[in-house]
Amino acid sequence: MNRYDVAIVGAGHNGLVCASYLARAGRRVLVLEAGQAPGGLAAGREFHPGFRASVAHTVSHFSAKVVRQLDLRKHGFGHSSPNLKTIGLDRDGNHVVLDGDVLSSTAAADAEAFAGYRERMTRFANALQPFWLKTAPAIGSAGLAGSMRGVPPRAPRLKAPSMTFAHMGYRLRRLGKREMREFLRVATLPARDLMDECFQSDVVKATLSWDGLVGSRLAPRSPNGAVLAMLYRMGEASGGAHAVPAGGIDSLVGSLCAAARAAGADIRCGAAVRRILIGERHADGARNGSHPASDGLAVQGVELDSGERIEADCVVSSADPQRTFLDLVGVPFLDIGFTNRIRRLRCQGLVAKLHLALDGVPEFDGLESPDGRMIIAPGLDAMEFAFDAAKYGECPENPVMEMVVPSLHDPSLAPAGQQVLSAHVMYVPYRRKRGWSDTARHAARERAIDTIAQYAPRIRDQIVACEFLTPADIERECHVTGGHWHHTEFAIDQMLMMRPTYQAAQYRTPIPGLYLCGAGCHPGGDLTGAPGHNAAREILQ
Repeated sequence: MNRYDVAIVGAGHNGLVCASYLARAGRRVLVLEAGQAPGGLAAGREFHPGFRASVAHTVSHFSAKVVRQLDLRKHGFGHSSPNLKTIGLDRDGNHVVLDGDVLSSTAAADAEAFAGYRERMTRFANALQPFWLKTAPAIGSAGLAGSMRGVPPRAPRLKAPSMTFAHMGYRLRRLGKREMREFLRVATLPARDLMDECFQSDVVKATLSWDGLVGSRLAPRSPNGAVLAMLYRMGEASGGAHAVPAGGIDSLVGSLCAAARAAGADIRCGAAVRRILIGERHADGARNGSHPASDGLAVQGVELDSGERIEADCVVSSADPQRTFLDLVGVPFLDIGFTNRIRRLRCQGLVAKLHLALDGVPEFDGLESPDGRMIIAPGLDAMEFAFDAAKYGECPENPVMEMVVPSLHDPSLAPAGQQVLSAHVMYVPYRRKRGWSDTARHAARERAIDTIAQYAPRIRDQIVACEFLTPADIERECHVTGGHWHHTEFAIDQMLMMRPTYQAAQYRTPIPGLYLCGAGCHPGGDLTGAPGHNAAREILQ
């Protein structure tokens, strides 16, 4: 049996970040990936000969701290393209363009109102920003010691003390009493209420609320975290602006792998973990894996699908919480109350992926070039109606979506003279009422393409090949329960010290030696590296 200090389940970006920090601290680390390539949802895939794409198609708030501490620039993470403009497409060609701090719209009042809105939201996001790279205190932790937890000297690159609710409260108080009250009000609003307060144009409202809703089971009227998600995505690196890295998303994954290997970590692909080995640790240190759940349990290592066993003192899972606890650990080793909380996690995704291989640059009416991030959402009602359909297991008649043409910024994604269009199609149900057949998948794909054709009339003539991945397909191919970006819903009751649930919200779990480092941990999904960074710090304590 091979032996490591740490075995990490999954080579998604958070698993790789965690591996790098642990290996740099002197741990012997092995990363095990079920797929044939690392990266998880960010892994590049050739969906047609010569055409590549990934489920994640831009980077918007990957941690600048992680980039700096892991020397990712040195390891190949190229400087990104200029920040992409966000373009809210309008059927009449009166597109809304968000370029940094400037909103261009035919609704002059909205363009003027945006300056104040942007300034306020940026101020709120900055108050929260350090909290995303800290550990949320456990429920019941008391006093200064319970909320200010330091890091030992053996982890010099992780010196900063954990941010606590006390720290966050202090930062919010610095906003001033009036602004602190406004933050508390705004952060709990449905996106619809916030947009209706500030803007008039339907397209403006839909475009600006998009980042609070994409990737979630939230609609504009949902009162459960959309505005907080919006603030989360206004990250430290770019204020929420999107970009395509030089070399595409693959360059981020490649640099993370290179950094981990340079630190001494081993990475094995095509090595699916069948189960996490749990046994009883006796007083003399001996273990026996045949006992039921008890206070004496501890991690032994992992067993692969091949039957190979790898011994490890510590196992870190970047897989989603349901897969980790229900499939890899197993309920016999868990308390029934904890198991029930894990079963109740909401983790059914509502985002499908559409990839189009095109024989040239797509032409959108009213746009000189499709080189930005384009959103098709005529208004908040359109988004709400699409959500209502998905809620009952139906595909929406009028899909809403986000599109980029990443090959305009990274030519390696397509053959010379050809292009890739990548779209996040929102509100496509994980569980379709009558199941996902080839016919149903084809119908959903064609409906999405028809919607794009309303804005780019020649698009069908340009299509060389296409791929449509439902959330169920993403679950199967990327080993993510429900195909959910965040592994579990980004919502008030599944955030902070309750993410994914108490007893597992500080990256530790009820089983000694077992940790979490994936998107199901605080602060959540997207390409940030924050959960991997935070988990490494907890392990090194």
